[in-house]
Amino acid sequence: MTNMTRPGRPRSADLIVLGAEVALLAVAVAVGALLNHQGVRLHADAAPLYASWQPHLGPGTPAALLVAALIVWRGTRWAIDTSWPRLLAVGYLASLLWTLSLALVDGWSAGLTERLTVQAEYLHEVPRVTDVGIMLSGYADRILDFQPDSWSTHAAAHPPGALLFFVWLERVGLGGGTAAGLACVLLGATVSVSVPVTLRALGAEGAARAVWPFLVIFPGAVWVGASADGIFAAVVAAGLALLAVGGRPGVALGGLLLGFALYLSYGFVLVGLLALAVVLLRARDRLGVLLVAATAVAAVVAVFTLAGFWWLDGYHLVARRYYQGWAAERPYGYWVWANLAALLLSAGPVVGPALRRAVVAAASVRAPRPPLGRALRQRIASAGPTVWLPVAATAAVLAADLSGLSKAEVERIWLPFAVWLLVATAHLPLAHRRWWLATQAATALAVNHLLWTVS
Repeated sequence: MTNMTRPGRPRSADLIVLGAEVALLAVAVAVGALLNHQGVRLHADAAPLYASWQPHLGPGTPAALLVAALIVWRGTRWAIDTSWPRLLAVGYLASLLWTLSLALVDGWSAGLTERLTVQAEYLHEVPRVTDVGIMLSGYADRILDFQPDSWSTHAAAHPPGALLFFVWLERVGLGGGTAAGLACVLLGATVSVSVPVTLRALGAEGAARAVWPFLVIFPGAVWVGASADGIFAAVVAAGLALLAVGGRPGVALGGLLLGFALYLSYGFVLVGLLALAVVLLRARDRLGVLLVAATAVAAVVAVFTLAGFWWLDGYHLVARRYYQGWAAERPYGYWVWANLAALLLSAGPVVGPALRRAVVAAASVRAPRPPLGRALRQRIASAGPTVWLPVAATAAVLAADLSGLSKAEVERIWLPFAVWLLVATAHLPLAHRRWWLATQAATALAVNHLLWTVS
């Protein structure tokens, strides 16, 4: 990697994209406020975010400012100079402190302990699970609303793996809101390790180092601490990292994690796009890796199916449950584009300019000559993971958005895809990265201090 140059402002093309992002966000806020004023049921007081306007400071504010200042000031230099193992360790600890300090802006109780104990959350259901086998075999029967034993909102909206995780925590003596909230923070911060490990395993260590500070001060950390979606992002990222690093045993473990991810969220069928990109980007043994991973995924599906939960039944019932609640009133015509504004606040405004540069980089790759199969493999290898992983994440987000099953709250729901969008930041010029890091940090701090976010 080149030596550090004097920090500078982004070029005009990047600033034009940033201006378009700001315009999208401003329109989404203005239209959301107007619709709320008119009585349209957006069910989001601070649309496009699921939050309410409430400027505040908290005990986590000084630590959040300190972490942001350190990463903006020295993050790019540390990424270049620090040895790889130490970089991963420092990244995890800094990401952990960043996420925890943002949560504590709302206070220990409101920001962490009580976040997962409300009626709509998984912990509300944990005491009702006295037998895991009975829970799994009867899970689908309790998805639809307006019956005496219906699951609460989050448990009904997800496959049983999500609830099962918190049941396991309780069974090993880590029950209650504090343990659950800390689990979200501790596991969610591992994304800052898994994504760089994936890039390095795919032959892009320089890119891994470039992306590292953007993962550490990921604006989506506002929702990682504390929501189960932070855990979901960690499981997906770890599974993809193992696919990239494998070894057959590692690939098998990665497949098991990705298979389990299907039982954390129905939307994670779209993670298959990222998994396929990782497999195709590997230097060798692609078919073998694909077969091992697919077998492991199938094994997880078989276990849940034999236990009595058929994924497709759950999916169809959830689609019905979805429109028994707020989704029936939330207008698709607003959320189908306002969701993208919410994603900008979660992934950060750097995403647009970074994706623009990734697309330019992909377009500049020379198309090799036939045969077609070899040409496709060469094009994939030439563009590299910093193009194809963000492209796969973008495709997944757009599919989820157009489906009509993601109306609002995507700032946390899409966390597992947002972290892979940040891989495109490897294309940013070195001299501009500090400016963009400051923009990312300012976004997270503004959201967390101006709004009261809801998980």
